Amino acid sequence: MGTDDLELRKKGVIEAAKLMANISEDSIPAIFGSEVFLGVYRAIGNDDPFKDYKELSNRLGEKVVEDLKKEKPDIKTALKLAIIGNVIDFAVGYSPEKIEEDVRAMINEELYVDHSDELFEALKSANTLLYITDNCGEIYFDRLFMEEIKDTFPHLKIYVAAKEGPIINDATVEDLRKAGFEEFSEIISTGTRIVGVPLDRVSDEFREVFEGADVIISKGQGNFETLSEIKDSRIFYLLKAKCGPIARELNVVQGSLVCMRG
Repeated sequence: MGTDDLELRKKGVIEAAKLMANISEDSIPAIFGSEVFLGVYRAIGNDDPFKDYKELSNRLGEKVVEDLKKEKPDIKTALKLAIIGNVIDFAVGYSPEKIEEDVRAMINEELYVDHSDELFEALKSANTLLYITDNCGEIYFDRLFMEEIKDTFPHLKIYVAAKEGPIINDATVEDLRKAGFEEFSEIISTGTRIVGVPLDRVSDEFREVFEGADVIISKGQGNFETLSEIKDSRIFYLLKAKCGPIARELNVVQGSLVCMRG
């Protein structure tokens, strides 16, 4: 995806191998993996190899959500759709019709852990919500959910966070602007390109919002990997337990859809 130049590809592989040699038992996959990717980006001279993939993901995600909105989903369905949006691999072998078919099939799937009632109860008395996004494509499902949140809890001040710059297929602040999140929320950067929310690397602005938020919604595995150890009851994790280690940590069946309080 990053280059057709075979010599640059070799250079990228060698750089990845050097960086991967530094892994330890204490390495957090989201952080360590980001450092490997950024090293490869530098080696091949391409700062955003996933650019076309992300743009296609956003186009497909937007199209599917436009169709789903016609059915006026309630807030609980919108929450489930936000989790489902984390599941779909938008840009690989998918058409809008295939994605919509898979999404509709998953809507009937029960959440393995469902703390959504606690989330909605917390939002009733909250003043501020911080919503931390994950990937391109799924941000349009996030937008659908956030619009329902804003309609249901109009008193809320909403912040939505994304990456400072490109890393793999994660959403950036620019992606959020293009998707129209400024219509109902304040867009902020995490201040870093590292996957997830490494609190020792985020910007002062993000940390201030994070520490002051009454409720935090965290999307995807990368955000869970970097935040779960702080045991913060303000955080609600929305994700699919895609891999064995995350499923074991959450004590759920691999592949489960989860809305879990921190």
